[in-house]
Amino acid sequence: MDDEINYNDMVEKALLEVVRESLRHVAKNGLPGDQHFYITFKTHFPGVDLPSHLAERYKDDMTIVLQHQFWDVIVEQDYFSVDLSFNHNRETLTIPFAALTAFADPSVQFGLQFTSTLPDQEDSSVTETEAAPEEEATEDQQESKPGEVIALDAFRKK
Repeated sequence: MDDEINYNDMVEKALLEVVRESLRHVAKNGLPGDQHFYITFKTHFPGVDLPSHLAERYKDDMTIVLQHQFWDVIVEQDYFSVDLSFNHNRETLTIPFAALTAFADPSVQFGLQFTSTLPDQEDSSVTETEAAPEEEATEDQQESKPGEVIALDAFRKK
């Protein structure tokens, strides 16, 4: 029915607001302490803007890491943009919030997963592809404790 309350969409929008507010905090204050973000998104989602060499390398999903070398975080209602360093070149990425499939801050064991739905698809799955800008993960980061991930799929109708 069209008049049913779609709780899944409501929860997903609320969780995306957590990401939006986290990025606004970083844009204004920087990252506190050891906190850092892993943000995974669909590279060919409408509105994603990234350099062609990255779009070619990451055909479906890409994970960016906001930790040390990032600049100019700009957060709008529907998207955010950030400058990252890839092979010593500063590149600007623009990512709609609707393109996100995962958001994590392993330093505080926090993570979210989203269902990114392209206009011509019903559902998309998350695959882990990391594109760590410039910096390699330190031993502390590699030994991060697994965080709690909230997956909405458990609540969706099959």
